[in-house]
Amino acid sequence: MTSIDWIGSIGVFQILLAYMLNLSGKLESGSLWYLLLNLIGAGMACLASVLMQYIPFIILEGVWTAVSFYSLINYMRKQKV
Repeated sequence: MTSIDWIGSIGVFQILLAYMLNLSGKLESGSLWYLLLNLIGAGMACLASVLMQYIPFIILEGVWTAVSFYSLINYMRKQKV
């Protein structure tokens, strides 16, 4: 496996881990860990897609990263209230 494969695989693993933990009831979708797993995982998958120059997944993972970042910002705002 190349370094691009490792980056993408670890990123996708984090996204899927968050999803599986959420489905099993061990991690709420609004929790900090869920948001971080999605943000970091999508960011890594997006980076791998950029390095591979594969536009469809750059868009998919870029949007996923942006939505995760937005959700994390909202989470942080709620914690300050």
